[in-house]
Amino acid sequence: MDYLDRLSAFCAQLDYRTLPQEVHEQLGWILADTVAAIAAGSAEPELRAIAARQSAVDTADLIGLGRRGSCEAAAFINGTAGTFLEMDEGNRYSRGHPAVHVIPAAIALSQERAASAADFLAAVVVGYEVGSRLGAASQLRSAMHPHGTWGTIGAAAACARLASLSTSGMRQTINIASSLTTATSKQTMLEGGLVRNTYAGLSNRNGLLALDLAECGFSGERDGPASLLGKVASEHFDPAAVIADLGQDWHLMHNYFKLHSCCRYNHGTLDALDLLAMQEGLPPAEAIERIEVQTYHLAAELSDPAPANTLAAKFSVPFAVATRIVNGSSALASFTWEAVRDPAVLALAQKVSVQHDPAMSARLPKERPARICLHLRDGRQLSAQAGVNRGDDAAPYSRDELRAKFLDLTGRIWPAPHCKALLETTLGLSQLQVPLGRWLGLLARAPA
Repeated sequence: MDYLDRLSAFCAQLDYRTLPQEVHEQLGWILADTVAAIAAGSAEPELRAIAARQSAVDTADLIGLGRRGSCEAAAFINGTAGTFLEMDEGNRYSRGHPAVHVIPAAIALSQERAASAADFLAAVVVGYEVGSRLGAASQLRSAMHPHGTWGTIGAAAACARLASLSTSGMRQTINIASSLTTATSKQTMLEGGLVRNTYAGLSNRNGLLALDLAECGFSGERDGPASLLGKVASEHFDPAAVIADLGQDWHLMHNYFKLHSCCRYNHGTLDALDLLAMQEGLPPAEAIERIEVQTYHLAAELSDPAPANTLAAKFSVPFAVATRIVNGSSALASFTWEAVRDPAVLALAQKVSVQHDPAMSARLPKERPARICLHLRDGRQLSAQAGVNRGDDAAPYSRDELRAKFLDLTGRIWPAPHCKALLETTLGLSQLQVPLGRWLGLLARAPA
């Protein structure tokens, strides 16, 4: 029995009801966080425009839009919406965002096939673990964006679990999905190419397609993940790492949540800036002569001080620093079109330099460090540094902070009482205390 047989057997046989209570609780917050990111992203004009062009078949809900589409359209639109605002959860070991690549497909297929809550939740756990473990066991080529790659295989595994496929059927679906990933470009995020936001949507849609193909008798390679991640898209792949402590050490327990509304690579710098604000307070922009940032290589790439749009702004350390200082926050409102066009923010961003510190890169993935130094016009220097980013399992946000984030994001779409009811229902669902239909009914509500 090779690693893929063991992984497939684990996925096919996973029973959500037998999982530890801590896994149930954490999954509830991952579900809530992902649904909130999808709902908030549904308000973006580009997302609404593409949703209007999708199939009118009314099988599954387009979250936050108050309408339905085909199973495939819902998986694509909801997956795309969930990445628009850069607020979706992630995992530092897989260096990507497992949940948003899996949950939209699982929701859509659950609606199409009238799944039970236990099967839906089992599918989400399976998809998360498969995607995150494959991501952690590989080293994608430096020019690739992690979205749309191993997440497709995670989505397919979730769909196969919902369809109650056998171990051999699960393996076949995973192998097929390995040939349905996309060649995603990191440059899209740096330049603000909004096509980048569709990568997670494509993973969800192609996960459904992989299941359809498997059920219709199509086949894939003997070991699709090893071929994709060992030869095509990745520089390195370690099959043994995929199944290390499988069923004992849950990747979803090592996830992170985001309060800074931007790329995770910015967070070390913003955490350091927050520390500086707490220790000494931040000076006004006009008092600053220049700002120096030292950080790890992935973050040092985000050096554009004049982002073209809101997406590019979320992948710019200079902009993130400037908007945090000028607006006093790194939340959603500091990364809007208004902020991107703010002359004061753009002027300060031009004063921010970002350098790579190899010693900081060596601390990945357990830490994502950064050091910031503000050089003031009066000759003073204010500096701070961060190691473990806030929101990681090693430095988690409180449940109250996550609750506030959920209500803030969903409040873009729905009235406050509905948002509160949705959060409590989501957390109850993860404990198998709420029927899946009741939760789906709340997701179907039209925007206010």
